[in-house]
Amino acid sequence: MRWQDKGYLLSLIKYNENSAIANFFTKDNGKVSGIIFGSTSKKIKNYLFKGNKFHINFNSKQETKLGHIKIEIDCVNTPKYLDNKKKLFCVIYTMNIVELLTVENQENLNIYQLLNDFFVLLDNNDWLINFIFWELNFYKCIGYDIDFKNYVKKIIIDGEEKFIVESTNKIIPNFLINIDIYPSNKKDIVNGFNIVGDFLEKTILKSNNISIPLSRIELGNLIK
Repeated sequence: MRWQDKGYLLSLIKYNENSAIANFFTKDNGKVSGIIFGSTSKKIKNYLFKGNKFHINFNSKQETKLGHIKIEIDCVNTPKYLDNKKKLFCVIYTMNIVELLTVENQENLNIYQLLNDFFVLLDNNDWLINFIFWELNFYKCIGYDIDFKNYVKKIIIDGEEKFIVESTNKIIPNFLINIDIYPSNKKDIVNGFNIVGDFLEKTILKSNNISIPLSRIELGNLIK
C-alpha cells in the first residue's frame, strides 16, 4: 500500500538508534502510524515537533504491518511557541487528545480542518477563549456534543444574571451559554476551561477507562 498525504505530527516514540515510530493525523487517511528511518539525522530531527505539518509518503508491503514513512516539512508550527509556555502546552495537549480519541486509519476531514483552525486561533489575543470552543467542537466531531443550556437555570446574584447547574449549583460562565457574551474576567475563562475538562473526564474518558492527559492538567495550572 502506498499513498501521499499531508498531516500533523501527534507523537514520536524512539524505535531504535536511528528510527522512530510516528503518529500523524492526515487529511485523507485520518490517524496513521509508521516508522521514520533516519529520524535522528540533522535534516529531519530539527522539524520533528508535535504539531508541525508534513508532506507524508507512506509505504507498507502488508496492511497488517507497520508502514514506512518519509516526510518533508510543510508548515513549521510549534517552534513559534517555544518561548510561550501556555501556548506550547496547549499545542502538546491538543496533539495528545487528538491522538487519544481518534480512530486509526479513519478519514475525518472535520478534525483535520479543526487542526488547521487550531494554529490560526493560537495567534489571536483571545486564543484561550477560542480554544475552549475549539475543544468542544472537537468532542462534537467524535460524537460527544453538549449544549450547556440544557443543564442550567438562570438566577440573579448581586443584580447579575448567572447560570447554574440545577443538580450541583455549579455556576457555568455566561459565555458558555451565549457565545455573544464576552467573558468579563480571567476567572470566568479559567472556570470555563475547567468545566470543559470536567465534561471530558466524566463523560468521555471515564467511560473508556482513560486518564485525563497530564498536558491538560499542566495547561490548567499555567492559566490560573
